[in-house]
Amino acid sequence: MPPDLSDPVITVHDLARMPYARAYELQREHHEAVLAGRDTGSPEIARLLLVEHDPVVTVSRRPSAREHLLATPEMLARHGVDVQQTDRGGDITYHGPGQLVCYPIVDLNRLKLKPVEHVRLLERAIIGTLDAFGLETVQDGTATGVWLPDAADNPERKIAAIGVRVRRWVSLHGLAINVTTNLDHFKLIVPCGLAGRPVTSMHAELGDACPNMDDVKKALVERLSGLIESRARERA
Repeated sequence: MPPDLSDPVITVHDLARMPYARAYELQREHHEAVLAGRDTGSPEIARLLLVEHDPVVTVSRRPSAREHLLATPEMLARHGVDVQQTDRGGDITYHGPGQLVCYPIVDLNRLKLKPVEHVRLLERAIIGTLDAFGLETVQDGTATGVWLPDAADNPERKIAAIGVRVRRWVSLHGLAINVTTNLDHFKLIVPCGLAGRPVTSMHAELGDACPNMDDVKKALVERLSGLIESRARERA
């Protein structure tokens, strides 16, 4: 008998701040637990891991990704930025304090959700979160992530990145929203391999009106959980 998803179980795990490698270990542990739930008939369909990383550049396995690391080892050391290989999709990006990273470990099989639909769902969750704080954002048909639209003196600029992996139809990795992130660290790379596409943050856009990290976490969890629950009940 299939599990009852009319009341889906979504748990939230706030990991605070930690190095990227340790957070990846925890992702894998949660991934295995969600997979194991299939065998027990558990209604659990998602675990949301929230974290801020110590400063790190993550490089995907895409052959060209390493070419988008602009900084020398000396520059990275001076800025206190680590470099880690990652098995997510996408290219190269930066994570650090002041950036909200969310790893949704979601059973896509139970939700009958294709990987590209999962990415679109994450984008919608980010857009809804930023809208709650007065930021109008958009999807870009040519690049994954969430963007601030062209304004009078500002070109389109990226405020949130997405990179995922799916193994046995359970997702890994996820999204990153720049809240009060040090944007200078993005100058160490070509963010997401997109040359000439600027990066921004909630603080850069809102100034003193920028919310604190706890408020952004709460807003993201509400919107992402709501979208996952809605999908589960449609498929129940």
